Amino acid sequence: MKTGIEFIAEERQEQIEKHGRTTELDIKHNQNEQLSEAAGWLCYNEQGCANLDDVIEDHCPDGWDQELWTKMCRKPYKERLIIAGALIAAEIDRLQRIG
Repeated sequence: MKTGIEFIAEERQEQIEKHGRTTELDIKHNQNEQLSEAAGWLCYNEQGCANLDDVIEDHCPDGWDQELWTKMCRKPYKERLIIAGALIAAEIDRLQRIG
């Protein structure tokens, strides 16, 4: 059985290889903490107080594609947590790179 960190590492690798979301692009397009903001919203549990439609409509990170954001938000909770973990890793990489 895979561990959480293995799922997250695979997701981050997919973000880079399949979607081209490199650290260099994150430095250019996510300098206003959009990665960690998105990760936070993806971690909410739909059974909690947040309304999914409100999150999708009101919290798409600046400069992000609304359709892609909607697709991420509509994934099952476990998958959203994996994506969120990978986005946090991407934000850490971005911060490390800019020093």
